[in-house]
Formats: sequence, C-alpha cells, structure tokens
Amino acid sequence: MIRVKICGLSRLQDIQCVNTLLPEYIGLVFASGSKRRVTPEQAARLSQELDKRICPVGVFVNQPLEYIKELLAAGTIKAVQLHGQEDEAYIRRLRTVTHAPIIKAFHVLRSRDVEAARLSQADYVLLDSKMAGSGTTFDWSLIPELERPYFLAGGLSPENAEQVMQYRPFCVDVSSGVETDGFKDAGKIRDFIEKIRKEQEIT
Repeated sequence: MIRVKICGLSRLQDIQCVNTLLPEYIGLVFASGSKRRVTPEQAARLSQELDKRICPVGVFVNQPLEYIKELLAAGTIKAVQLHGQEDEAYIRRLRTVTHAPIIKAFHVLRSRDVEAARLSQADYVLLDSKMAGSGTTFDWSLIPELERPYFLAGGLSPENAEQVMQYRPFCVDVSSGVETDGFKDAGKIRDFIEKIRKEQEIT
C-alpha cells in the first residue's frame, strides 16, 4: 500500500479537508523562511483538530534538537522530518530523546545521493528535488530498487499521480502540487488522493 502525505498545511480549513480524505500523514512546516511555516501555537491548534488516524509530521531545517523535543512532548507532532543538513550524529542524538519515526530528506541530483539515502540511519528517507517545495521533479530514473521504505516528493501533482506508482514508494509526499495561488486547494487534494488510491485498486 502506498501512503499519502499532504505537506505544508497551515489553516483550519486544510485540516477539515484532510479529515474527510484521511491521508496517512500531514506535514506541519516549522522551518524559518518557509511560506508555509507555522508557529508552535498555530501547529498545536491544527494538530488538535486533526483526525487521530492521521499522523502529524513536523518538518524542520537545521533547527535545535530541543525545539523538536518540545513539540514532540506537547503532542503537536508524532513524527520528525529533517530537511536540512542534519547529519547522522544529529539523528543519533534525536533518537536519545524520542521514539517517534524520523524521516530524513535527501535532494537527488545523481545516483550517489540515492546511495547516501540508502545508508541513512533514519527510519525513512525522503527523496526530493534540489529545489524542495518548488513543485519541480527530479530524474526518477535515478531511483534504484531501494531496500528500504522511502517517501517520494518533488513536483508531485494530480497530473503525475499515476506515473509515480511504478516506483512503489512507501509514501508520496505532495505540497505545491495541490495548491492554488499558494494555498492548499481542497479539490486538488481530493483529486490527488483519489488517483493514488484508484491506481492501487487497478494494480
């Protein structure tokens, strides 16, 4: 089964939308400078309204471990996605303070980037384009048969939802591809999720 993560939610209406469609994950972005950034207070409110069957993932870029720890302890997030230059030592330190799943993002330009992802100590790896959050894809032919579950991101949208299925990721992660004018579009979210699920029924 291929799971779905809708990333970059920032409004209560976004939460209401996913509560009706039940993707397995949603992403709350805490990275400074991101147009989708939410504060801990905003995130807490969104998480409180989220259907308990959906896992809220905190997305971080080179941020203090203590900051992540506080959000986990508060129950605002249930998994951690590292999207910066966090190294294996950082992941080891994070594991000492939480049992929550850790997802480490890798920007894929060449096959050695995929190999680095394969060797990561994180629970899951996420393969993304160099311009994360920009809606651009990377060369999916670089993805070998990874012997570990991975999230696939970067330029996903309702238009290429069927195409991505052949790579059999653990989870597909979409953000800008389900937005209109910079905000989550309920119709596009529904279209994306329905296409992923329908394609799995066919195959």
